[in-house]
Amino acid sequence: MADPESPLELTAAEGGERLDRFVADSLPQLSRSAVQRLIKDGEIQVNGQPAKASLRLEAGDRVRITLPPDDSPDIRPEAIPLDVLYEDEDLAAVNKPAGMVVHPAYGHTTGTLVNAALARWPEMAAAGGMERAGIVHRLDKDTSGVIVLAKSAAALEALQAQFKARTVHKRYLALVEGVPATPGGLIDAPIGRDQKQRKRMAVRHDGRKAVTRYTLLEDLDSHALLALEPQTGRTHQIRIHLAWLGHPVVGDQVYGFRKQRIKMKRLFLHAAELQVDSPTSGDRLTFEAPLPAGLQNILDKLRQNQRQV
Repeated sequence: MADPESPLELTAAEGGERLDRFVADSLPQLSRSAVQRLIKDGEIQVNGQPAKASLRLEAGDRVRITLPPDDSPDIRPEAIPLDVLYEDEDLAAVNKPAGMVVHPAYGHTTGTLVNAALARWPEMAAAGGMERAGIVHRLDKDTSGVIVLAKSAAALEALQAQFKARTVHKRYLALVEGVPATPGGLIDAPIGRDQKQRKRMAVRHDGRKAVTRYTLLEDLDSHALLALEPQTGRTHQIRIHLAWLGHPVVGDQVYGFRKQRIKMKRLFLHAAELQVDSPTSGDRLTFEAPLPAGLQNILDKLRQNQRQV
């Protein structure tokens, strides 16, 4: 359970976002009503002072959140097998399978990456607490691939600083509907909360800056295999940008086409490569995760159909 004497500390990376939206996006385990209640009760402070939900944050503002014990699930280590790509004294790189939630939240208190990590590396409890043990960044539940976890508070701080400074290199593979008109390009479209459907994000002129570079790897007639390099880290960024481009990710039930030609229970989105600097040596580390067999089979079938035409 969360300790009310150990508040969470967040720092606004950019200015302009409302306080309530910032907290809701940073702590997805909290409902919007829970965030509003915490603000009303004075449990969320900005730079040491109570603040209104509508306050527009400035870059560098310190947001302090005190969670009551009952607002946090009980996190327990679970001996869940992990595909470990690399590990040293500072960090571990894991190939997360699709279907695994990264950190516990209401409705997902077991079977998460955090539960598995705590069982394999108990020391990660010191890196972010039991609820977010070692988690440096996130992948959607139905996205597979490389994710990095910190083994200590110092390593967590160092790695988070790299993500904030945008020195981390990320490369994803995605199968999309249709084929983009150009073989590559830069999608520069700000993202914010969808005003009509609050559980979704959307491209909005008043949203936060979001940039994704894409490259066409393979034209498969009805579909295309793309490599994607997000320059920023907004929630659902790649999925939203590709849908906005008119080529949503195959299997995306939220941002994709209502009727899809390929039936999938997951997204065809895979975090194939991640590069970070070692917190201790400063050396550049590169982690790669092969495309899962199920996704590779879909590509093989599309290629076979293309040859038969």
